[in-house]
This record gives sequence, structure tokens and C-alpha cells, in this order.
Amino acid sequence: MSTNLLSRREMIKLGLLGVGGLIFGTPLSAFAKNLIEKKAKAVIQIWLWGGACHIDTFDPKPEAGYDFCGSLNNDIETNVKGIRINAALPLLAKQADKYSLIRSVTHGINAHETASYIMQTGHEPGRLVYPSAGAVISLFKGYQNGYNGVVPPYVVLTKSQGRFSESGFLGPKFKPFVTGGDPSKNVFEVEGIIAKGISDARQFKRRNLLHNLDTLGKINFSEPRFNNCDKCEDEAYKLMFGEARKIFDLSNEDQALREKYGKNKFGQSCLVARKLVEAGVPYITINYNGWDTHKQHFQIMKQKLPELDKGLSTLLQDLADKNLLDSTIVWCGGEFGRTPKVMWEPPWNGGRGHFGQCFSVLLAGGGFKGGRVVGKSDSTGSKVVERPVKPEDLLGSIYELMGINPNGKLPNNKGLDVKLLPGKGNGRLYEIM
Repeated sequence: MSTNLLSRREMIKLGLLGVGGLIFGTPLSAFAKNLIEKKAKAVIQIWLWGGACHIDTFDPKPEAGYDFCGSLNNDIETNVKGIRINAALPLLAKQADKYSLIRSVTHGINAHETASYIMQTGHEPGRLVYPSAGAVISLFKGYQNGYNGVVPPYVVLTKSQGRFSESGFLGPKFKPFVTGGDPSKNVFEVEGIIAKGISDARQFKRRNLLHNLDTLGKINFSEPRFNNCDKCEDEAYKLMFGEARKIFDLSNEDQALREKYGKNKFGQSCLVARKLVEAGVPYITINYNGWDTHKQHFQIMKQKLPELDKGLSTLLQDLADKNLLDSTIVWCGGEFGRTPKVMWEPPWNGGRGHFGQCFSVLLAGGGFKGGRVVGKSDSTGSKVVERPVKPEDLLGSIYELMGINPNGKLPNNKGLDVKLLPGKGNGRLYEIM
């Protein structure tokens, strides 16, 4: 049997054999007070890996001049009067009624690892490694709480985010299913579902061979541990040849729609994310890398901004057309922004550095109102001057709309009194909820 299938079997073993509702020996029902009336059913996180520049995207400052804007020195009116974004995003400008912009996100961290951790957990590094938002939602909205999909409840397209353990102290059971592959290719080779170079017929022959050789399993057919392994194998084959395979197969999708999303990895990942939402998956991350632009920033933006514009704008419209946007949160942002002042000097020659003092996040759907702006930066985008928003404010608002009490607690194997988020949750984004 292929190593892909074996790894998927192990994943299924970790993810499904605990559906009785126990975590660290405690019934999940003990944490039921964490659950509140929900509005949203799913989250699509578009993670701009490396950090996108806020003034090149959602908080333009054309009046700041060439040293800050370079060639991206124009803004454009959106379909919501008074909201302007960078002129490099004309398609998103037509969708502003569907999203709100947070222009005052701040944490002050300029290191990738720490900034990624705080943006995705809401916690500063300490003695505990807290779980990411995807793992938290997988805990409270996954197999222990009514989800019964074949695809795991936390999916990352297409490459692991890295930087830190997404599952934190919750353990490997809540790690994301990372697809690998490239959905813009003729065949989206999802790891554990599509075995490269191996036909379906050959895969089934391998399974039959394994069964024929499994004499120990035949002798001990009533042994519960062997039965559990058989269950894992059956679930793995459901992933490989059942509904899951159809979800990741884009060959039957409308070709005009695929073109509208953009025939690139990001655009097609957005389409797959919509299909995963339709299948009931509660948390999907699109790990959209390539934004760490210390050098050749403006050359790279010529590719990245049109991709972002097509993929994200089409995703918002597609979700709305299918009546899914009201129940699906879309949030787009990275670990930080980038330095407002361009580094023209060698060796950067027109690059932007890390910048955690002030940056932007886009939020749409799932109960978040559209056509609004929260917070304000100064004339060069260098500091927050109105309504600073911390990562825990952002995540707490997402949790609340997903029906998870942001002031609740998290189970752990040490019996500690661990809060889901620091503080008292007073920073919720009330302006857009």
C-alpha cells in the first residue's frame, strides 16, 4: 500500500477514533458553556503568508508620495461611497458592500514566527503553545460536536503554514489536513487522496494484496484494535474514492467560472474552498505565500495583486450567489504589514520590511457587516491613530459569530484553567457585528 494512504490512515485514526467526545479524558460536554447561539457555519481564512503591505492594498496613501507608494500610487473609489482601496484592486472595489476593512490592526511584532502565532492564536508566546483558530473551531465544531464529513474539519490549501504548531496543546488530533498539490493543474494531486503515478485499479490491487498477506488480522478478527485499523482503512478509501475526491476535483466545474477565479494556484484554491464550505467543512485556510517582499516588491506585486483581486472578488461573489456568504466568514490578512516607507537603498533596491505596528485585515460574511471601515492609520500608514484592534479582538469576534464563547475555556492535559483568549473580550468588533 502506498505511503500516502498509510499516512492518511494514521490521520483518520487520530481524527476519527475519538468521536466519542473525550479529550484529555474529559467529555467535551463539560465545555458546552463555550458554545453560544451561532450565526456562521464556516470560515475561509486567506492567509497572506509573509505579510502584505496595507498601503498597497486596503489602506492606500497616494498623497504620501513616491517614497511610500512607489508605482502603486493611485487609489480607486469602491461601490461604497467614501471607501477607497488601491487602484491595483479594481474587482474588489466593486465588492466593497460585501466586506469591511480593519485598518488599525496592531501588535508591534516584526518577527514572522511570533507575529504568526499571535495573529492565529490571540496569545503572546509563553509556557503553553495555544491552538490556532482553525484547531479551536475544529475542536468545537468538528467531530466531537456533530460534524460527520469525510474531509477533516480543518483543511489547509495547499501548503502547511508552518511557523508554529497549529494544533498547540490540543495535540495532533486537531492538526489540519494539508492537501499539498496544485488545484490549477489538470489533476489536483491531493496528498492521501490522489497517489501520483498510481491508477485506481492498481491502488485496489494493492489493497487486496495487503488483505491477502494480513494473516495476523484474519486470525484475530475479533480483536478491537484490528477492527479499529480496518475502520481507519475504510475511512481512508472513502477519502480516496468517495465524496472527498469529488470535492477536490475541479474538472467538472464551469470553465468560465474557473477562469474568473484565475487559473493559478491561489484562484483555484479559492474555488476549492467554496466547495469545501458547501461540503460542510467548518474551517479552511488558503495559505497564499509570496508576500515577504524584502526585494523587488513592486515587480512581485504586479503578479500578486491581480491574483488576489480576481480570486478574492470572485470568491465573495460566488459565495453570495450560492447564498453561502451570510453563513461563511472570509478573513484576509497576514502576520503583519510591511514598512510604509520603501527601502530603495541597496541591497533591497525597492523592498519593504516587516511591520507589525499598523496593518489591515479584510472581513466579510458570516454576520460581519459589509461596506464599513474600522480604525484609522496616519497619513503614511505608519501608526494607528484611531481604534487599535488587537489580534484577540479579531479572533474573538470570529469565534463569537461561529457560536464559540470568546471568554470560554480550553481543555488541556494538565487540568489548567486555560482561557480561549486573553483579556475579557471587550475588544470585539462591535461596529461591524
